[in-house]
Amino acid sequence: MHDSIAPVNPIAPSAVVHPTTGKPPYLNREISWLDFNQRVLELAQDPTFPLLERVKFLAIFSSNLDEFFMKRVGGIQRQKDAGVMEISNDGMTVQEQIDAIHTAVRPMLEAQVACWERDVLPALGREGVQLRTYETLNDDERNAMDQFFVKHIFPVLTPLAVDAGHPFPFISNLSKSLSVSLEHPGRTETLFVRIKVPENLPRWVPLPMTKLNFVMLEDVIRGNLHHLFPGMKVVECSMFRITRNADVEMDEDDADDLLELVEIELRRRRLANVVRLELPESMSQSMREFIIDGMEVSAEDVYLVRGPLDMDDLFGLYNNVDIPSQKFKPWTPIVPPRLSIEGTDIFSVIRQGDLLVHHPYEDFTASVEKFVAAAASDPKVLAIKMTLYRTSSDTPFVPALIRAAESGKQVAVLVELKARFDEQRNLELAQRLEKAGVHVVYGIVGLKTHAKIAMVVRDEPDGLRTYCHIGTGNYNPKTASLYTDLGLFTCNAPLMQDIINLFHYLTGRSLKRDYEKLLVAPVNMRDRFLQKIRRETQNARAGKPARIAAKMNALQDTKIIGALYEASQAGVKVDLAVRGFCCLMPKVPGMSDNITVVSVLGRFLEHSRIFYFLNDGQEEYYIGSADWMYRNLQARVEAITPIEDPAARERVKDVLETTLADHGHAWELQADGKWKRRTPPTDSGAYDTQDVMMSRTLRMAKKAQR
Repeated sequence: MHDSIAPVNPIAPSAVVHPTTGKPPYLNREISWLDFNQRVLELAQDPTFPLLERVKFLAIFSSNLDEFFMKRVGGIQRQKDAGVMEISNDGMTVQEQIDAIHTAVRPMLEAQVACWERDVLPALGREGVQLRTYETLNDDERNAMDQFFVKHIFPVLTPLAVDAGHPFPFISNLSKSLSVSLEHPGRTETLFVRIKVPENLPRWVPLPMTKLNFVMLEDVIRGNLHHLFPGMKVVECSMFRITRNADVEMDEDDADDLLELVEIELRRRRLANVVRLELPESMSQSMREFIIDGMEVSAEDVYLVRGPLDMDDLFGLYNNVDIPSQKFKPWTPIVPPRLSIEGTDIFSVIRQGDLLVHHPYEDFTASVEKFVAAAASDPKVLAIKMTLYRTSSDTPFVPALIRAAESGKQVAVLVELKARFDEQRNLELAQRLEKAGVHVVYGIVGLKTHAKIAMVVRDEPDGLRTYCHIGTGNYNPKTASLYTDLGLFTCNAPLMQDIINLFHYLTGRSLKRDYEKLLVAPVNMRDRFLQKIRRETQNARAGKPARIAAKMNALQDTKIIGALYEASQAGVKVDLAVRGFCCLMPKVPGMSDNITVVSVLGRFLEHSRIFYFLNDGQEEYYIGSADWMYRNLQARVEAITPIEDPAARERVKDVLETTLADHGHAWELQADGKWKRRTPPTDSGAYDTQDVMMSRTLRMAKKAQR
């Protein structure tokens, strides 16, 4: 399916400028990301959410921030250390971005602690959940905690002295440490000791005589320091935590062995510079200075925290407290109706017409896992090819692929070793697959393979037939229950030829660029998207109806944004659902009046990517793995597929339009770069995308049973 207009030169970002400042009209990526995490925090602050779900969103906020500092702040710090003078698209220097980040983060942390201490923690108490300090325990409770310490904690602790003969110990990334100052009887000097809080023990230690009473692990250790330092006087004990840079560069061009290069990167990341040091506000000035000097961090990277450090661990509290009324009502994904009849052959279903699935509303196991498992066991299947970017440690796909290889099928798997924070897991999976005889490819030098595709070649009476699954999310059963994603099963012949050619590109040295249906990055995707945006622009200028709508995780690519600005000025209606950060500035008079940007959050992570173009009434829908970001369009291998089956198109349209109309948990981006939460219409109540999708999925299942 080729575009009907000739290629055009992409619009340069400088061709569209803010009408008053004359500067490129882009929002800063880092601050926009922090705005996204602010929206996550607002869900924790939302009194209409179940209490334990608010606890979970406090944890998500912290987890997100950890990753932000490791990846984004780490990368900016590296630019600063390298003396980079480049100005960001929004006109900020490296140092100005660092200053803006610190300015934005500190009040957010204050708001998080206030939410926890003034709102969530008292509400937990009213539900019978008591988070106790060691000092508040009675004799029996204290005795129980002391026994737990002696049996489970004491043997694994390793106090490390710091003095002239013992340099400051290495502190691992995101680990929690207790800093203890001691005095020896009869001596005047203060001694410093570091104790690593064990990571393999629960942060929230339950009191054995109650179900819902907990003591924090570090508090149990504090209460038993006399076991570690008999005869010494404990002057002070405080916790601290560091974050290290995870943005470590790999020089793939000089690499003889990508496997070895990734292993080296993991070791380098472990020793990378500290980008954040978290200290409690209550820590004494002398201990604070001792740690700052020992860790060699600058003052701007020190965060004084009121309340518990590392609220990421609230996930543990959420998982261990069983109060069903204070969590979302459990959702059980339905089996896609066309696959619901027991014994259904998934290949015959796909031959009858394209099958679109929507997770987690529809079951991942009964669709995607079933597709690969059926291919592995089917004697008519000759070959299986698949990409693995992120998957779970107990993934069902690896055993299925191994069974297929052992049964004589040709199996090729592209394992992306450079998937950040999943490198070690992917290394282990790749080695398992290789030992079983699977052809394992580690990706293309200089590019990450982010496409989500699985291909099956089957010998059928009328010849070889290729089947494929193309998805917006990873082949990961765990995230498939938490992320909203779309997947297309098809055996459409022209599309299958594109998929075959794409795998040849991934595993061999193919330079094919003329894909008929697929949009493939970095080959043709950005140019094809720009052509489609410009086509809508031309239609609007010709007086024809024109519209662009899209749903994605992030929007940053300057050429795409510039083309959207031009489309808006021509009168094209542009509706965007961008869950995370967005560098486009909507609603600016004379520049982006016709662009609306909404961000939808909720119990599930909105992860699907959908793209729509009106095309003078010949509507086009696409789904796939890529956001409108430079890295997706130019530095990754991505695949976007058209949705041509009428029933599948209706479902994709429903997902997109429902998301854009959300008034339950949606924020709208304003012309000043601020996000404003939408209020529900007074006459209809909250219109929540995910509630709507669950209801519609149940109705669809009931209708299929009739």
